[in-house]
Amino acid sequence: LDNNPSFDPLISLFGDARVEDGSSDVQLTRPHAPSSGLLLLDKPLKLTMENNVGQPVSFSTEFSFSIAPGNCDGLAFVLIPNGFHTRFQGQGTFGLSGENIFLGIEFDTKKDDDKAGNFNANHVSIDIHGVESVKLSNLSSLNLVLNSGNVLKSWVDYDSSSKLLQVRLSKLDENRPLNPILAYHIDLVEMWGNHDVFVGIISTTSDESSQISSNVNVHSWRFRVNVVPSWMHSLPADPRSYMDKKDSEETREEKGKFCALPILARLIFATGCGALFAFMMLFMWAIFVSRHTVFPVKYQPSHEDFRYEKVNVVVEKEDQCNKV
Repeated sequence: LDNNPSFDPLISLFGDARVEDGSSDVQLTRPHAPSSGLLLLDKPLKLTMENNVGQPVSFSTEFSFSIAPGNCDGLAFVLIPNGFHTRFQGQGTFGLSGENIFLGIEFDTKKDDDKAGNFNANHVSIDIHGVESVKLSNLSSLNLVLNSGNVLKSWVDYDSSSKLLQVRLSKLDENRPLNPILAYHIDLVEMWGNHDVFVGIISTTSDESSQISSNVNVHSWRFRVNVVPSWMHSLPADPRSYMDKKDSEETREEKGKFCALPILARLIFATGCGALFAFMMLFMWAIFVSRHTVFPVKYQPSHEDFRYEKVNVVVEKEDQCNKV
C-alpha cells in the first residue's frame, strides 16, 4: 500500500486481506467462511514519549469502509499488543478471543446472544479486555445500516488530556458529525504503560453455516498522532487538518485580501462625515454669529473736512487829540 494515496504508507496486510485487482480498495475477507483479514500499521504507537513521560500522546484516525449483505462479523478498529498478527486467525469474533489486553471498536453486523449488551446486528460498541461491551450505540435510530453495501466513514479520536475516546460515523458524502455516537473515558497510558501498541483494522467471518460471506472492503485509512503538553487540554485532532493544511492557508490569504477593502471603505466614510460636520459648523457660525457682530471703526479726519477763510479785522481808534 506504499503507493496508494488513499492509505497511509507502511501498512501491512495479513490473513486473507488483499488489494482488489484494478482497484485501490483492500478486501479483508474471502467470499467463503471462515475468513479473516487484518490491516496493520507497521510502526507501533507509543502512548508516552520516550524522552518526556509527562507528554501524553493523542491520536485521530479516519477510515472508509463498506460491508455487503451476507454472513459477516463486521469490522473493528483495534489497539492490540505486539505479536497479535501471528495468532489472530481462528480466535473467534475479530480474532480477539483469548487476548488479555486490547481495545476494540466494533462495527458489528452480527447479534451474539452470549455477548452482554449486544441487542441487535447493526451497532457500534467499545470493547475492552473482553467480549463484553462497555459502551454501545444502536445505528438503526441514526438511519445507518452497516451491511447495506454503501460506503461509510468513521472517525475515532482519543484525547489524552481529557482521557476521552470518541467515535463518529456517517455516510461517505456527509460531513464529519458534530456529536459522536460513542464517547467513553479511558486512560490508555494506564492501560498500556510503556508497551508498544499496534493499530489495525480487522474483519472476520465465522464458520457456522453455509451462507455466503459478505465482502468487507476498506477504501481509505489515515492515522495521525498528536503530542500535546500535559497542561493543555485540546479537542481531538482532526486528520483533515493535516490533509487540507495547504487549502486552509490559501483560504486565509484570500480572506486577508478582502479584509482590507471594508477597512478602507470605513476610513473614507469617516473622513467624509468629518468634513461634512466641519462644513455645517462653519455654515451655522456664519449665519447665527457673524451677522450680529459689530466691528468698531476708528474715525480718521481728512483735509477735506476743514475750510480756511481769510478774515479782515479793522480796528478804529479815536483821535483823542482832537477832543477837548
